[in-house]
Parts: sequence; structure tokens; C-alpha cells
Amino acid sequence: MGRKEDNIKRATEVMHERERIRNLAIAAHIDHGKTTLSDNLIAGAGMMSEELAGKSRVLDFDDQESARGITINAASASMVHSVEGEDYLINLIDTPGHVDFGGDVTRAMRAVDGCIILTCAVEGAMPQTETVVRQALKEKVRPVLFINKVDRLINELQVTPEDMMARFQEQIIKVNDLIRTFAPEQHKTDWQVDVAKGTVAFGSAYHNWGITVPFMQKTGVNFPEIFEYCNNEQQKELAKKAPVHEVLLDMAVEKLPSPLVAQEYRIPNIWQGELDTDVGKSMVSCDSDGPLSLMITKIWMDPHAGEVAVGRVYSGTIKQGETVWASGAGKAERVQQVSMMVGGDRIQVPGVSAGNIAALTGVRSAAAGVTITRDKDETPFEAIRHYSEPVVTVAIEPKSMKDLPKFIGALRSLAKSDASLSVDTNHETGEALLSGMGELHLEITIYRLEEEQGIKVNQSNPIVVYRESIGSDNKGRPFEGKSPNRHNRFYVEVEQLPENVINALREGDLGDGPVRTKDAKEVGNKFGELGMDKDLMRKIYAINATTVLVNDTKGIQNLHETRELIIEAFNDVCKKGPIADEPLTGVMMRLVDAKLHEDAIHRGPAQTIPAVRNAMKGALLRANSVLFEPIQKIRIDAPTEWAGGITRQLITRRGVIEDMPVEGDVTCVIGKMPVAESFGFSNDIRAATQGRAVWNTENAGYEQVPIELFHKTVGEIRERKGLKEEIPGEAQYTD
Repeated sequence: MGRKEDNIKRATEVMHERERIRNLAIAAHIDHGKTTLSDNLIAGAGMMSEELAGKSRVLDFDDQESARGITINAASASMVHSVEGEDYLINLIDTPGHVDFGGDVTRAMRAVDGCIILTCAVEGAMPQTETVVRQALKEKVRPVLFINKVDRLINELQVTPEDMMARFQEQIIKVNDLIRTFAPEQHKTDWQVDVAKGTVAFGSAYHNWGITVPFMQKTGVNFPEIFEYCNNEQQKELAKKAPVHEVLLDMAVEKLPSPLVAQEYRIPNIWQGELDTDVGKSMVSCDSDGPLSLMITKIWMDPHAGEVAVGRVYSGTIKQGETVWASGAGKAERVQQVSMMVGGDRIQVPGVSAGNIAALTGVRSAAAGVTITRDKDETPFEAIRHYSEPVVTVAIEPKSMKDLPKFIGALRSLAKSDASLSVDTNHETGEALLSGMGELHLEITIYRLEEEQGIKVNQSNPIVVYRESIGSDNKGRPFEGKSPNRHNRFYVEVEQLPENVINALREGDLGDGPVRTKDAKEVGNKFGELGMDKDLMRKIYAINATTVLVNDTKGIQNLHETRELIIEAFNDVCKKGPIADEPLTGVMMRLVDAKLHEDAIHRGPAQTIPAVRNAMKGALLRANSVLFEPIQKIRIDAPTEWAGGITRQLITRRGVIEDMPVEGDVTCVIGKMPVAESFGFSNDIRAATQGRAVWNTENAGYEQVPIELFHKTVGEIRERKGLKEEIPGEAQYTD
């Protein structure tokens, strides 16, 4: 039996020993070495040739990943690692570093309990490092730190040992600051990474060596020796003494929690069902004999098997051939195959038990974020909140109308597999609006449509997704919305939400969707803790992203019968604001009064929804509607002689330069610019620096469109959408 086959056999045995399972992700800024490290960990476990480690990129099995040299999809591998004669099952997920694919990082964090945060010894903690640490901690995933590319400090920059230690300390402090800021309250201290405690490792994934203090103590290898090996170009010999896979997997086993430990504190964070029920108790205790509860975190297309759903089993055992329900599905489905994953390879097994990551085929209703159970009515997991929203849109349509049915099906499949992708299809014309995290995200998606699905498409130029909001309020001046039959009237006031409340809504701390009457008091109290009037917020009806609806009426007869219709109208307005049909953000809508016809037949959907919708849109206009645009943080490194060209490029694109630190002959330009001005930036910055610049971007939220550009921008959006050129006034919503 070969090493790979032996490893797989051992994996299926250890799978049921919950205290000997470690589910972990590797997360980092782009190009800091995650996939090279993953290769070396897999090779060290005997799942691939050590000679190919760092070259084959086994977890970058997608052809676009190979072609572009970046990780696009979160991919997993199960392997066995021995510590002191005991086998441990490591379920490893390699995550993307590019900002456009941050949604995959968020979803991966739902599936794991621990995370190796990887930083570059030369570049340090970068913008995306902060994002991935934040994503991990939000899901109560415990971090450890690996400082990679230490050999570059020694060989290229030729730093002294003292300088090197100072750089390390700076990175550790920065990561601990992030942990202190974003970790759950009870773990802000004990999750701090510490060299002495063995939760910080150093090394070179490319040269396959690593070191921690416990490993130094065990082997006698020390930093003076490491300097000597690197200076003498003897890193192969160093890799034999301190192989990176042994160092890091030892650290994962010893310092990161098993699912048996982690689920006790993670389940209350990601599942809002009753913990004292059979399924609640089973998940908290990670019981493989309990009711089935599995959450899908990834859908990928296998050229032979079709859709493969990958997810974490929190309770019970998922078995081949059994019948299951996907949350929200209309019928039960049969699981055709159950597998463990090694990159693009699926290792078929009879079943996968609680605490592990499983791959399923046959469950067509599965999608990223969906819960799989045996009971149709079981409480699903909390929705996964993504830190970034789609900011760029392209309009696409099939070149041949005969491909229209296939085109619509393919888009539906892409949206299932990538929850960061938004698809809005016109079934009559075949045109679809495809919204993603950036140009690259959409480029990859369209490539998959054309090359993998065989559907050639026409596409528009990229379009920016804006957000509508308000610049003031209309307190004391409610706007009246009348139903078409004039028998029902609704009165709405709107006001801006405080920034801290908007952030909490964006983080998912306050929930999303309709608020059940029995939960309204608790939700209101949460708003009260953020400084809002808790008595008012206890009347909350619904939350849509960062906008909330409150029923602030008193004694309106029959109003409760229209509650669902009012919420439906509210969701319509949140999706399409009054000035440009763009989504709404940062607003509290208060229904302050209503006059309803006593006969239910006269206050049905056709009457109530338009009336409420008009009241809300009119109120928004009365409160001075404004437009927000997406902003990107940007960091550009280039030889100092090219700094002038870089700054000119940013300034001409409405960019703001925040800092320009210089290290040696390299200048780092740090700033921000609107996404609307970023198209074509890659080509222009290359031209301005003769290809010498390296840059990274990160989504930085939204900022208000400058007043002088407001009418021009809104006019362009309305023209593109085929709306009347004139921005509507209050009068349009009066009748």
C-alpha cells in the first residue's frame, strides 16, 4: 500500500475520534505563500510527492487558478499527522488571498475551528491580513501565526538578527491588536499569539522549513543556526532538520481546538435554535450518533459528477444513500456519494461523522449557506455574513438565443456556488445583471460561463453598484402614501442610523429579515446597547441589510393583518431606492400612523404595498436623498523614482493619498479611490511605472458621492437603467 492510500485508510479510522480531529484554514494576504505552504503540509503527510510540493499547487486545481497563479476557490484536503505516536486527522482548507474572492474566506471560516494566519516576513501584516483575521474571529475560529519568507529577510535584505527580531515583534503586536479588537470577549486574552507559548511559527514555505519555540526545545535547532543555513544556501538541509509540515501540524494539534472543544462555544454563535433540544445538545457535544446537522460552505463543479456540495458536519453522520432535506427545499433528496476531499480528488467513504468536513453529490438543492438535515423543519444555521458586498456589475446575455435556457440554468448554478455573486435575470430578454466583488471576480465568472458551460456571451462595460441614503430626516413631517383605491393611508418618517449601528448591522450582530414578535424585545435591547431608544426599537418589524423598519404607531386597528405586506414593501424599497433604483443603506424607517379600511378586501396586497412603498420613497426624498459610492483602499509599492507617476494616477482618479512611507529605494503609496475610477487602473499604473509597481486593493466601504457630481452620477445611472432622465420629486409619490 502506497503512502497516499495508507493515509486515506488512517484518515477514515481517525475520523471518528473527535478529540483527534483538527479543522483548520490557512488565510493570508495575496502572494504571501498560502498555497505553497498547503502543498508542503499535504506532501509531508504523504498525500503527494515532496518534489512536487510548492510546484503542483494541489489545492489550486481549477484551471484559472493554475493559469493566473492565484487561489480563487477555497479548497480542502484531509490528511493524517502523527504526534508522539498518536494519529490526528487534519482537515485543511486553503483560502483565497485576493480581495475579490473574500467571500470564499468567510464561508471557509464557518467550516473550521482553527486558523493559521500567514504573514510575509518582508511585507508584514497587510490590509487583507486584517480582513482574514477579522473573518476568523467573527466565526470564533482560534488563530495561530506563521511568519513566512524569513529566508528573504536573511538573504535578500540581509538584516541583522536584532532587526529581524524587531520586525517579528512588530508583526506579532499588530496581529494581537487585531485579536484584541475582534475576538469574542472571553477570548481576547487567551487567544493572543505568543512566541514563548508556541503559537507563533517562523519559516519558509518555499524552502520547506519552519520553527517554533517548542520545536527548538525538542530538536535543539536555534536562530543562529537558521541564519547560518540560509547564508550558506543550505536550506534543503535545514528542511530535513525542521520540516515545515511537522512544525506547523504539531502546532495545530497542540494549540488549536478539536471540534469536541470548539463546538461547545461555536454552536451558540452560529446556530440560533434551542440548545436544550436533542439537536442542540448533539451539536454542542459533537455527537456523531445524534440528529444530522450539516452546513454547506462550498459548491464546486466536478466535470464528471456535476455539483459537489462541501460542508461541515456538526452533528450526526451523513451517509451514502440516505434521504435528506436542504433548508428551504421543497422536497427530500437522496445522497448519491459521500467523500473526503484532497484538492480536486474525492475519496469516497460510506459516511462522514460529526466534527468533519464532507463532500456530497446528489443533493441538488444544496447551496452555500444551506443546512442539511433529516428533519424538514429543523432550525437552520445562521446565514454567513460577508464583509464585502458586490460593488461591480456587468450586463451579460447569450450571443445565441438558443442558449437562453442553458444560460439561465448556468447562472443559477454559479449563484449557488458563490454566495458573493449576485444575479438578476430578465427571463424575457435573456439579459442578466451579474454583480461581484471586483473586475477579476466577474472576469472569472464569465470565463466559467464561456469555457466550462460552453455559452458564449455579450457583456457590457463594468458598472458600479451605488447605495442610496439620506442626508437629514423628515421628523415631524411624515410623508403620506395612499393606496390606489384611496381607502388606506400610511405615514412614514425616516432618519439616519448612527455609524456604530450601521457597522453592527453589517456585521450581522443584530440579525436580518423579518423580526418575530417574540424576538422584538431582545432585538430592541441590542439596539439599546448601541445607544438607540430601546423602547422604540422593541417595535421593530424587519431588518434589511443596514436598513430597519419600526412600527411606531399606536392603536391602529387591523394593522397587524397588513404586517407582512408592509415588510414586503419595505424590502422593495431597500432593493430600489427613489432616486436611481439602487439599494438603500443606513436608514431607519418609522411607520408613525396609518388609516385602514375596515374591510380586509379593500386593503389587500394591490392596495397596501403601493401605498407603503410610496410613503417610504416620498419620505426618503423629503429627507434629502444622497448617493454613496464604493471605495477601495490601495497600496502601491514601486521604486521611488516612479512615485510621481503613481500619485498623478491616483489624483486624476479622485484618489486620496494618506501616507507615503519610504524604505530604502522603495516608496509605498497608501490611499483610497472610488471603485468607479478604478477601471483600467492596472494598465495605466503599469505604463506609469514601466511595470515596476506592485499593488493591492481592499474594499473600504462606501462614501458619499461629492455634491458636485451627484446629479451627473444619478443621471448616468438612470439613463443606463432606462429610467426617465429627471430625478423624481415628492409629487411622484403623492398619488
